[in-house]
Amino acid sequence: RASGFPRNIEFSLLGLNAQEGGAHVLGGLAHIAGMVGTGFHPSPVPHCEFVTTTTHKTLRGPRGGMVMCKAEFAEALDKAVFPGVQGGPLMHVIAAKAVAFAEALKPEFKAYIARVLENAKVLCQELQNLGWRMVSGGTDNHLMLLDLGPDGISGKKAEERLQRAGITVNKNTVPFDTRKPYIASGIRLGTPAVTTRGMGPEEMKLIARLIDRVLRSEDEAVWAAVRSEVEALTRAFPLYGKL
Repeated sequence: RASGFPRNIEFSLLGLNAQEGGAHVLGGLAHIAGMVGTGFHPSPVPHCEFVTTTTHKTLRGPRGGMVMCKAEFAEALDKAVFPGVQGGPLMHVIAAKAVAFAEALKPEFKAYIARVLENAKVLCQELQNLGWRMVSGGTDNHLMLLDLGPDGISGKKAEERLQRAGITVNKNTVPFDTRKPYIASGIRLGTPAVTTRGMGPEEMKLIARLIDRVLRSEDEAVWAAVRSEVEALTRAFPLYGKL
C-alpha cells in the first residue's frame, strides 16, 4: 500500500522478486483501485497472490474494503475473515458496493478517472512552475507529494495553515525525512474530490496559485482572502447542483 507514492507501482517486478525468494505478494490498491479498474494503471492480479482495496477513494463507493486472492488460498482466507475477524455483514454497505462496481464499469467512470489524472498533472506542474519541489519530480496517478523541507515549512504547519484557508491537505513524510511523522516535511494532495465536483485544468491552476499564496505567507489576512476565493470556487462547483 503506497498511500504517498505518486508513481505507477511495478507489480510485475515485485511478483518476480517474490517468486525468486519463495514469498507471496499482497498488492494494496487502496488509493489506485479506480485507475487499475479502468486500465490507467497496471493490474497486480497476474503478479500477486492477494489483492486488497478500499471501496471508497478512487472507486467512489462506500467506506469499506475488498480482499481478493488466488483460488488456492480462497478457503483459508474466507475462514480467516469470517468468523475470524468479521461479524455480521452490513447489507446496506454490500448493496452500495454493488452500485459502485456497476458505476465503475461504465464509460463515464473511465472518463472521470482520465480527468482525475489530467487534473493531477496540471496541478502538479503548476505548483512546480511556482517553485515547489515534488517528490519524484511529478506524478503518474491522482496524488502528489510536496517536499517542503528545503523551504523550512513543516508539513504540520502547512496543513494547518491551508486548512484555515479552506484547502484540505494532509501532512506526509518524505524520503529521508528528518522530522517526526506527526510533524513531517511534506504535504499530500489529490484530485479525485475536486474532479468529482466538475473542476478541470483551469481550476487546478487557480488552486495551485491559492496554495502558493498561503504557503508563502504568515499573514492571517492573506489566508482569509484565500478562503473567500476557495468558498467562491466551491459555490461555482457544488457537490449536488440540483439541491
